Amino acid sequence: MTDHQVRCLVVDDEDKVRDVVARVLAGEGFECFQAASAAEAISRLEREAVDLAVLDIQMPVMDGTQLLAEIRLRWPETGVVMVTGVSDVHTAVACLTHGAMDYVAKPFEVDEVRARVRQALEKRRLIRENREYQLHLEERVKAQAAKIEELFVLGVHSLVQALEAKDQYTRGHSARVAVYALGIARELDVDEDTQAEIKLGGELHDIGKIGVREAVLQKPGPLNEEEYLHVMEHPAIGERILAPLLREHPMVLSVVRSHHERLDGAGLPDHLQGDAIPLVARLASVADAFDAITTGRPYMRSRPPEEALAELRRCIGWQFDADCVEAFARAFPDPAHLPIPTPEESPFLPRK
Repeated sequence: MTDHQVRCLVVDDEDKVRDVVARVLAGEGFECFQAASAAEAISRLEREAVDLAVLDIQMPVMDGTQLLAEIRLRWPETGVVMVTGVSDVHTAVACLTHGAMDYVAKPFEVDEVRARVRQALEKRRLIRENREYQLHLEERVKAQAAKIEELFVLGVHSLVQALEAKDQYTRGHSARVAVYALGIARELDVDEDTQAEIKLGGELHDIGKIGVREAVLQKPGPLNEEEYLHVMEHPAIGERILAPLLREHPMVLSVVRSHHERLDGAGLPDHLQGDAIPLVARLASVADAFDAITTGRPYMRSRPPEEALAELRRCIGWQFDADCVEAFARAFPDPAHLPIPTPEESPFLPRK
């Protein structure tokens, strides 16, 4: 039943009863201690733990029910069996609801004492095993969650690779937007958990372009209205793709869905205005626009960082959030030496 000698404490103010119970338990191979009062029992328990306490109910000063409450509070691992006179059986039964594992009624048979104690120890063993199981279950759940997170990372990698294969421009653009957005977030004193969401959102913000016709993505000239509206479906498409994977990362989804919203309400897909646009999306919008302006496309020449920043400032108040634009300027004060993302900076690396 156990891998160590069971330690028992017998508490009764009657010497003869206490001695009889102690001898019975010693005969079972248990190490026994005795206490003539609740105070003496508490003193013993404070010095050393025991596996089982056998408590008489009728004791002076502090009775067995009060001692039971003290043991359950301070030494919850200790099993308790109550010893009671026939007239106190109802009290003993009430003790079961307060944590006692069994009771023995006086006058008792030696075999009954043995059986009750064995039964109480078995209950204690099962309770402890269940507690251990629950503890290990929590550990297994955490391990499983980590595995799910790892699979999520691999799944996102696959999505990004699919998009990069379709639109080579997106590869460097998304990585740079992630870095720029993170720099803005740090300047705005955003907490670290949100920073991680923003960085991942920046990396994934254009993932919805997987659902955009390749001919439109690769078109060498300006887009007509129909083509523009088709491309601008990518925020909502991206959210739909990622939502099953990112239910617990709502800020990432906000970046993906709302990075083309504008303060004046003329943005897409929801025409949000002002502070109704989540902060994470407002700062991602600045990062996205800056990189779009400074990166060449077949139908549009790239512009120097200084001009790009001036354009962002020109659009403050109706397209971009002033705090986000100025935070970008503070985060990257030397436009000639903007950060180039490295593989080590990828938000897809497993969290330590």
